[in-house]
Amino acid sequence: MAADPDPATRLRVSTCDGRGRPVSVRGLARWLQDVAPARARGAVTIALVGDPRMRALNRTWRQMDYATDVLSFPSDDDGAPSAASGKAAPSQAASIRKSAPRHLGDVVIAKGVAARQARAAGHPLATELRVLALHGLLHLLGYDHERDRGQMARLERRLRRRGGLREGLIERAV
Repeated sequence: MAADPDPATRLRVSTCDGRGRPVSVRGLARWLQDVAPARARGAVTIALVGDPRMRALNRTWRQMDYATDVLSFPSDDDGAPSAASGKAAPSQAASIRKSAPRHLGDVVIAKGVAARQARAAGHPLATELRVLALHGLLHLLGYDHERDRGQMARLERRLRRRGGLREGLIERAV
């Protein structure tokens, strides 16, 4: 099947550190693009941060004072620069919206927590990052395993199998 040339109709994943600087996480972006559900269209950023930063984010956004493994921050806009923000002139806005993928949001992963969970699960850190990135992406797409009667768990299980992962976060929590 030929790749879709329109960037707005497929998933684009980028990885960065806690300061927004690009980092290479071998194969993670490509893997997530390959296993993501078909409705995952747009851009996603995966930020790998230290545990202290994750603790601060978790405290601020969830009022929980510990470093969690993954947090998802859905975008609250359509991802295109707006004319009002000064980022694009009104005449440019339409063409930017057509060429730029919609920003779905950000997935933040705590490096230390991920490393500890990988050791406990007996698999490489790269595998744990895949587990966490997939879980975070599904939250960006609107799934909520705490309220959806198993819908997210079923989808995550199916996508994990497609991507060669034997276990996911939801199963660990049960």
